[in-house]
Amino acid sequence: QTLDRIAYRTTIFAFPIFGFGVIFGAIWAEEAWGRYWGWDPKGTVSFIAWVIYAAYLHARSTAGWRDKKAAWINVAGFVAMVFNL
Repeated sequence: QTLDRIAYRTTIFAFPIFGFGVIFGAIWAEEAWGRYWGWDPKGTVSFIAWVIYAAYLHARSTAGWRDKKAAWINVAGFVAMVFNL
């Protein structure tokens, strides 16, 4: 339960920063390539990871998912982030 609480607090802190990164990446893509979204693998996987973490925060706060269920969604988000490196 302590690890679950730490993961949740870390995600709450990092999620908005990650969201700004995705948004500013799209703005940069417009300047560099003339389009906001080019479906390149890096941007697409970043957006998928952002959606997974949004689902994690939503499930944790509204559905009351705790412990194992929430941890598996968090693991899926982490795998997407590692895949994006």
